[in-house]
Amino acid sequence: MIEVRENVFSEIGTDVNWFVVRDGSDLTLIDAGYPGDVARVEASIRSIGAAPEDVRAILLTHAHVDHMGAANHFHDRYGTPILMSETETAHARREYLQQASELDVAKNAWRPGVLAWSLRVMRAGATQKIAIPHAEAFPTVGALDLPGAPTPVPTTGHTTGHTAYFLPAAGAVVTGDTLVNGHPLLRHAGPQLLPPMFNHSETDTVAALDQLEGLDADLLLPGHGHPYTGSIREAVAKARDATQGRRKSR
Repeated sequence: MIEVRENVFSEIGTDVNWFVVRDGSDLTLIDAGYPGDVARVEASIRSIGAAPEDVRAILLTHAHVDHMGAANHFHDRYGTPILMSETETAHARREYLQQASELDVAKNAWRPGVLAWSLRVMRAGATQKIAIPHAEAFPTVGALDLPGAPTPVPTTGHTTGHTAYFLPAAGAVVTGDTLVNGHPLLRHAGPQLLPPMFNHSETDTVAALDQLEGLDADLLLPGHGHPYTGSIREAVAKARDATQGRRKSR
């Protein structure tokens, strides 16, 4: 666990990140890794001298298996509420599913890195059929009454209810999978979108960058890749450039 800003911590699980925000003895956990990362999520919290019971809520950027893995464990064992946008609650309950399928991955198995990555995440529970029946919607306006005062930022596209979280005191934004800084299936590190097969709507994901670039943040905390230090406007510009380059190369 790395303290990337005062009282803001970042941890890398199985090719995916989660974040902890601390206020006194209280914590907010943002995203929760794969099902196979449960022990690592708990260990990361203990590594900063806290306990899993100190997590006041888990905020999910979206309901993909690599971000919701420890959520049910925390709810069932510690009574931790699991919060996300109202639209994403239906996704978390699996009233519908917007996620790259095993067939989508198989079609791309010839690409460099896909086979090794797919085997690694399968061991971490990528193919498990999990749902969060107790998913709750957070209030739709303003900062949340949680450690770090995270402010939801709607970023529809990767999923229809995807949400980023702005941490105003830290000047940081947790971007989930709308804007990443690397991934095993991307050729280079740097601010960019995930490969198209992961996005429910590539067009909407690009458009969602508009919601991020005006934030007063100089620390990008992505769902994949290392934290990125630099203005969010600069990161968004790089992602747009990378997207244009990707389209031209097709």
